[in-house]
Amino acid sequence: MPELPEVETVRVGLERWVVGRTIAKVKVGHPRAVRRHVAGPKDFERVLAGRTIISTRRRGKYLWLPLDSGDAIVGHLGMSGQMLVQPVTAPLEKHLHIRFDFTDKGPQLRFIDQRTFGGLAVSVGGAELPQEIAHIGKDPLEESFVDKDFLVRLSGRRTAVKRALLDQTLISGVGNIYADEALWRAKIHGNRPSDELSRPAAQRLLAHVKEVLGEAITAGGTSFDALYVNVNGESGYFERGLNAYGREGEPCPRCGTAIKRSTFMNRSSFFCPKCQRER
Repeated sequence: MPELPEVETVRVGLERWVVGRTIAKVKVGHPRAVRRHVAGPKDFERVLAGRTIISTRRRGKYLWLPLDSGDAIVGHLGMSGQMLVQPVTAPLEKHLHIRFDFTDKGPQLRFIDQRTFGGLAVSVGGAELPQEIAHIGKDPLEESFVDKDFLVRLSGRRTAVKRALLDQTLISGVGNIYADEALWRAKIHGNRPSDELSRPAAQRLLAHVKEVLGEAITAGGTSFDALYVNVNGESGYFERGLNAYGREGEPCPRCGTAIKRSTFMNRSSFFCPKCQRER
């Protein structure tokens, strides 16, 4: 599932290609793609016609496009959602579910989703912060994120530290890949209890979370298949910089010990048994 760097890469692309443009019409081809818009597909199409996109925003794994009406288009990519900017004459994609035409007759914005777990909706009055995602914790790259507040909350959690990193109400945008990478860099095992981390260790971990997210954004995110691409259909390249995730049996880049994989919350965790001792 796309995490913060992948969603940020899409947001930056949308900022370039759709901000300042006025929507002429919207065509919903699959009702599941707008299932979170409770008024239905026709209302989604109606309320967006004539609206101008004024900026692009993101929190964690969600993005939204504020409109000149004070409302916003809220999006979540799910596991396979793509927001592509395509010429009007480009062939329609097999899993194209929503298509935006603009008054300038320029490139369309298309929402494609093979597995239909993602979707778009209109948030009434949600230009500043959609109420639908207000419960999500701030992400570590937001200017308003306060390190001290996060560290206090982390120390109060009686749970595995990796589970805490994946808790989107505590800190948003960090998923399985980047949690494993940050924990490897911090030399902390994911099963270590959050409330047993020393203050320096927790600070070190948070610094590496920010570091790995920033590096992944620079690389355009992580692509393991063709389902995650940016708005131009290009893959990200951070996979080449992964030190732990997906590298079972390969030597740890730091000490040479074979990377191990374990099951965690119905997913896989990757770690170095020498650098990241559980106790």
